[in-house]
Amino acid sequence: MNKPLVLSLLAGCLMVPTAVCAQVVYVPEGIHFQAPSVPQFIEFAGQTYRFDRPDLYERMDRELIAFTYGHTNSVLMLKRAERMFAIVEPILKKNGVPEDLKYLMAIECNLDPKAVSSAGAAGPWQFLRTTGRSYGLEIADEVDERYNIEKSTEAACKYLLEAYGKYGDWMTVAASYNAGQGSISQRIANQRQQRGMDLFLPAETSRYMFRILTAKYFMENPEEFGFHVEPGEAYTYPATKETVSVSTAIPNLTDFAEEHGTTYFFLKEANLWLRSDKLTNKAGKTYKIVIPDTQ
Repeated sequence: MNKPLVLSLLAGCLMVPTAVCAQVVYVPEGIHFQAPSVPQFIEFAGQTYRFDRPDLYERMDRELIAFTYGHTNSVLMLKRAERMFAIVEPILKKNGVPEDLKYLMAIECNLDPKAVSSAGAAGPWQFLRTTGRSYGLEIADEVDERYNIEKSTEAACKYLLEAYGKYGDWMTVAASYNAGQGSISQRIANQRQQRGMDLFLPAETSRYMFRILTAKYFMENPEEFGFHVEPGEAYTYPATKETVSVSTAIPNLTDFAEEHGTTYFFLKEANLWLRSDKLTNKAGKTYKIVIPDTQ
């Protein structure tokens, strides 16, 4: 739909001669200058969330607009989605967590497993050190399992199921993932409400729930936001050649990588939880190290 868009309104407000300011801009096919309309409802994790209240409508509309015009993160999420979800979805299913909760991870890290926040939260589920340890993750100088997609997803499942047992509503669970269960429980008691969407919350937590709903809507309907990624353009991980169990120290990961037919770069990319150039392993723990097939 190549329609000329005449921009002449700036002339009056910027005191620029109309002949200079007015110009014709041709809108290329597929470019969207308007976000998708707010849907009547979204089904999420077996629950229906409607936007028939003015405040709910406006909050949802804001996130639809943010996804439409936040081009970099929106495109990168689409390109990263297949490889990340392929790992996460079976773990959610095994633990009895609804598949839609994968979109919480999308909001946390934009599907970048290397993500680190300014507060020190790390990995695909953005665990802080203390929280990660409390849900069973090893976090130390040489090993940080927050960056292990499988293990951090297992830890996230523990948190999500624990919170759902307390609140019985997945959006309230999401709010607690952002603000903490203590904070959400206190606000529920003080405000005498049951659902996170009905609470008066800090702006970040309030937006968080609607960002998750928008993430689902966006990932399932990217064309409505003006985005399209061809299957061949999506990012992939190298296949796994083998998985090596190690119970002793590895003095030098470069040597270890070469002994297994790969390089330090590819070894580290496949095992982001290895945070040093060695693995001292004084406790004699057994670690499973992925050897990628990079031939």
